[in-house]
Amino acid sequence: MFKRWLLALLARVGLIVLGLCSCLFLFYLLACKPKSHSSEQPLLWTGGTTSKEGYLTLLQEREDSHRHYINSLTKQIAQLKEALQERTLQLQESLDKAKTKGILPQGLESLHKTPTQSDLKEFFRSQLNQAEVNSGVKLPSEYAVIPYDTFTVHRVYQLETGLTRHPEERPVRRDRRDELIGTVETALHALNGPQQHTDSNRRKRTYSPSDFIQGLTRTERDRGSVYELMFKGDGPQDFTQLVLFRPFGPVVKVKSHSVDTSHMLINIIVPLSKRSEAFRQFIHNFREVCIKQDGRVHLTVVYFGRDQIDQVKAMLDQTHRETRFRGFTLIQLNEEFSRGRGLDVGTRAWRRSQNVLLFFCDVDIHFTADFLTSCRLNAEPGKRVYYPVLFSQYNPAIIYSNHTLLPSVQQQLVGDKEGKWILERFWVWHDMPVQV
Repeated sequence: MFKRWLLALLARVGLIVLGLCSCLFLFYLLACKPKSHSSEQPLLWTGGTTSKEGYLTLLQEREDSHRHYINSLTKQIAQLKEALQERTLQLQESLDKAKTKGILPQGLESLHKTPTQSDLKEFFRSQLNQAEVNSGVKLPSEYAVIPYDTFTVHRVYQLETGLTRHPEERPVRRDRRDELIGTVETALHALNGPQQHTDSNRRKRTYSPSDFIQGLTRTERDRGSVYELMFKGDGPQDFTQLVLFRPFGPVVKVKSHSVDTSHMLINIIVPLSKRSEAFRQFIHNFREVCIKQDGRVHLTVVYFGRDQIDQVKAMLDQTHRETRFRGFTLIQLNEEFSRGRGLDVGTRAWRRSQNVLLFFCDVDIHFTADFLTSCRLNAEPGKRVYYPVLFSQYNPAIIYSNHTLLPSVQQQLVGDKEGKWILERFWVWHDMPVQV
């Protein structure tokens, strides 16, 4: 009995305690409820004028708050500028005092001097004076030579890519295309400017993009880019060369002069031993190109041995009878064939007082009159050697990859300006002394 009574008492006490806790929790919620909730509810949900005025008031308060914040930031920026100006004046005064006393630290002269336009031009001029285009640079080996890229209006012929890409291509990158086109336009502006017409010895003419023949360009990584542009002159054998330099900034004109190739004689030196049939093909191309089209060449054949020499003499005599061309020299050596020996003997055999441009040629090489013009334009006595890269060093399947049908072998051997003798105009060495 006692246990039953005790359990009933505990149950009643528990129910009473639970009821009291529930009442206390309800009173707590009522006490913590916001008082303004009931007053703001009509403002938010009623569709009268009270809600619009409330929104406008709220927006105005936010706008005033942002305006005050902006004004505060403006005042802070002004204070920082004033502080910076004061520190700058203090530093300038300190530099002036140090310069007056002669104790200005080395390397701080540029801080004391305000940069001007003349300083910028002086910097560009110093870059130009240090570049290889004006002064020769002694190179440790031939591997340090920076090759030139040749370009025309529509094509770029480059050497550094090797066989990984087509050596002859259109400038795909827009910056590269704009660079070359801008350089040609700068050259035309320089040629057609009023300074070009002040020279009484030069005929007044207007150059156009159609007068542009070809250009050479290369970039010295620590100096800038060099451009050598060739334009047509007043006559078929007159040309105008313009050299430009971009010292990692605006293009600066270096020099402009006329190039007369009418008196530039080319001595083609061919070492030969036997191979009469190959020489027959060579002499046929020589007649068509050098005699009929160019006429300013001399052929020196250095023949090793006596076998088939009568056939070579007969070909030269026949060419003389049919064309009345006398520019032949045949040297016969009773030695084993040596290309270097033949070129040396052919070079020393030139006895005329007139300086001559030497073309070291092989009997298998075919060329055009445009190639001879490139030799005259890109070689300079005592300063520059024109070094063609032979076609036979490249795979025709790669060179003619964009052709549906491969040209004939004879057409593949032809060297012209459009790159069939691919890369024949790329490698130009500057400032290399040549003894002829």
